[in-house]
Amino acid sequence: MQLIDPTHPIYKPLWVRILIVAVCFGWSAVETLGSQPFWAMLSGALGAYSAWMLLLNFKPEPPAANTEAAPQGDADEDETPADDKK
Repeated sequence: MQLIDPTHPIYKPLWVRILIVAVCFGWSAVETLGSQPFWAMLSGALGAYSAWMLLLNFKPEPPAANTEAAPQGDADEDETPADDKK
């Protein structure tokens, strides 16, 4: 079961992925300091999972090739000046 979809475009910038992992581990530290071991372990596990999916296992998709090309037959007519078409 996949909880995080690494192919989503929001995860493409590195800083977004690092921020998500840092927030999870930071919240785990807050819960540890607040003597809440259950929530600390839960957010730490979420941080470990997000680090695995977004940093260690992340494979960015190659950029898509532009398949739409301008027709070549009309280019010759557009480049000819209007005075020479007489």
